Amino acid sequence: MAGAIAALLRSQGEVEVQAIGPAAVNQAVKAIAIARGYIIPENLDMHVQPAFVKLDIENEERTAVRFAVKGYKLS
Repeated sequence: MAGAIAALLRSQGEVEVQAIGPAAVNQAVKAIAIARGYIIPENLDMHVQPAFVKLDIENEERTAVRFAVKGYKLS
């Protein structure tokens, strides 16, 4: 997951990661931190903005955490 996040930040400049449940949120946060380690040597960094979102999954409303991750070039 960290490699995919880093690749999308390099190519697209941004990515959204969504997670439902404490274990998934924990894994998402770790993946984002690891991805930052991948892009820092390339003179890139990121801003992460977390938010709660409501999702309709199989006719049931669930709350997820969405991480909006935006990359930027370090000067």
